[in-house]
Amino acid sequence: ETSRSGNQVAEWVSNTYLNRDDDELEYEKSKSRLPMVYAKRIINQAQQALKGNLPKYGVEVEDEDAMGHMVTQINNWNFDMFKFSAISKDHPLVSLSYIVLQERGLLRSFNVDIATFIKYMFVIEGNYHKTNPYHNAIHGADVMQACHVLLGYPVVEQVFTDLEVFAALFACAIHDVDHPGLSNQFLSNTSNELAILYNDHAVLENHHLATAFKFLQEEELNWAMGMPDKQRQLLRKMVIDLVLATDMSKHLSLMADIKTTVESSKVAHNGKLVLETYNERMLVLQGIVHSCDISSATKSLPIYKAWTERIIEEFYQQGDRERELNLPMSAMCDRNNPSIEKSQVGFIDFIVLPLWETLGELMYPFCQEMLTQLNDNRNYYFTRIPESPRGSVTDGPNPDERNNLIANSEKRRKDRSKGYSEDDKLSDLSSIEEKDEIQNVSDG
Repeated sequence: ETSRSGNQVAEWVSNTYLNRDDDELEYEKSKSRLPMVYAKRIINQAQQALKGNLPKYGVEVEDEDAMGHMVTQINNWNFDMFKFSAISKDHPLVSLSYIVLQERGLLRSFNVDIATFIKYMFVIEGNYHKTNPYHNAIHGADVMQACHVLLGYPVVEQVFTDLEVFAALFACAIHDVDHPGLSNQFLSNTSNELAILYNDHAVLENHHLATAFKFLQEEELNWAMGMPDKQRQLLRKMVIDLVLATDMSKHLSLMADIKTTVESSKVAHNGKLVLETYNERMLVLQGIVHSCDISSATKSLPIYKAWTERIIEEFYQQGDRERELNLPMSAMCDRNNPSIEKSQVGFIDFIVLPLWETLGELMYPFCQEMLTQLNDNRNYYFTRIPESPRGSVTDGPNPDERNNLIANSEKRRKDRSKGYSEDDKLSDLSSIEEKDEIQNVSDG
């Protein structure tokens, strides 16, 4: 089988991401932030950096040749965002968002004032926490760049409207702004003010959206004021729908909805995928954005390992706080009981692989490289799990099981490469007019 059963996946997701009852929780109040006071300082810094001119790459760089070379690789899946961040002088999100949206002509198409947009992105980037090992501006830029690559494949390039593409890329850029490096469940367990504000529902995702749109209300940051009202409202609605779908607790329902929609559409249209409604189109875009958010496991092994080290350290830092507060230790957060290899195999088996297999079928053959790399990365960690008595699917394997897994994984890779006819290689995705989408704003 290419992925786990529904019960196995549900149990893994529930144990890892969903609520757990515990009557003996201690409480911690987070310090109130003054985001606009902080924003004013960043705006002043941005204005000094711009100095009346628009830098070629959105920010001033010292080595324009190196940056120019990086830009030539911006459409590559294994783009090195860590190197890009260094060359951009620690402004990867400002620079990447400017370069990508300019390359696609989206800033011009939607009458966006570029200087205002750059100032806004400086504020967004400044509200990503540099102290977070993982959920920082480099991650935001990395997810946006991955989405840019997927939306550039021919199978979807002519499918979505410019506004939908703009919404997806912008959603990626802001999807983790002001992330505290802690999980939704931790915030709920400690009665954090954000959990109280959002009633324990998609706490961080709601906060990321509120933060991004709050800054957009400031006149000196409002790059969207040149857009017609209905267009701006539709953009906001789509961004909200896309960012809320990155909540990992919604993973199973999103997967089920995508599969149902794709299968029903193909049955109704003689095997072809046709997306006729706003909800259908947003569902596919949600799948793409969510896939990009967890795409590190599909990247080359050095990049994947770099991101793995960062997310594990962020988990450990949360675990340290849970230990200090005598809270139940969250999955994968105990640095005194490391399980890096097991956690990565489980994450791939139960989360990444099922989603990317669905995306691979939808966008065949353009995701096969990612699926092959995902398989290789899975094997890398699986073969390094310390041998121990097997008690679950991710416990240490014996040598025979290791060999069988590797052989089966290779067989699946070969099956994927030949399991489609020439007629199936490109999905037939339909497009609808933007006016139809606007009509659906009140219906969605």
